[in-house]
Amino acid sequence: MSSPPPEPVEEAEPSRPPVSVDTVEALVRQQLSDAFGGVRGFAEAAVPTLLFTVLWLSTRDLQLGLVVSVAATVVLLVARLVQRSTVQYVMNALVGIGVGWLFVHLSARSGGSVDDQALAYFLPGILYSAGYTVVVGLSCVVRWPLMGFLIGTVTGDLTAWRTNDQVVRLCTRLTWLLVLPGAVGVLLQAPVWVAGHTGALGAGTAVALLAGLRLGLGWPLRIASFAAMIWLLSRDRTPLEGDAPAPTTPPAT
Repeated sequence: MSSPPPEPVEEAEPSRPPVSVDTVEALVRQQLSDAFGGVRGFAEAAVPTLLFTVLWLSTRDLQLGLVVSVAATVVLLVARLVQRSTVQYVMNALVGIGVGWLFVHLSARSGGSVDDQALAYFLPGILYSAGYTVVVGLSCVVRWPLMGFLIGTVTGDLTAWRTNDQVVRLCTRLTWLLVLPGAVGVLLQAPVWVAGHTGALGAGTAVALLAGLRLGLGWPLRIASFAAMIWLLSRDRTPLEGDAPAPTTPPAT
């Protein structure tokens, strides 16, 4: 009499490593690296705005400023392609120039002066930062902070982190720190832009201030924001997987 064939053994699914504060801190560090790309990434992002500002202030020639900015960025792009390195930061700069040129064109078509057109170049950045601040800040208000989804990419479940109130609070603090540089930038740049547009401030002065705030203050604020996020993670040892352990009760006597 033959014995029945053995039942097939189901292969156990590989378990994911637990998510800790250290792994999320590594994620934040990676986000920092991706956001800035080191000194070279910073330079590639800053060159177009710097060239446009210097050329417009010295020549008052908008087309010259835009053309030279594009040409310099294309040179940086070719250098990246030759070296077979990431073109992310150069492409971001090119997109920024393209959107800026579009706003300059729209200002010219609506009858804006040369000063108005120069100020229009900086308007998209202000609007983008304002929109980003509102959307990301709203995610904190409704308790779906953006940083929670970044943690979800590590755990493999985009929404499981919401079952842990401690994690939600931690992600909310991290998200507020993430949005802070953009909010500060809008609060400082928007009044300067309005003052330049209405004539309360000279257009040349307004353009110089806008460029100075974007390049001189924007990047340091972002670096400080990410540093504060890493400090918060190293200080707050919140468990990042599962619920917090329930308090134990002493046995009845």
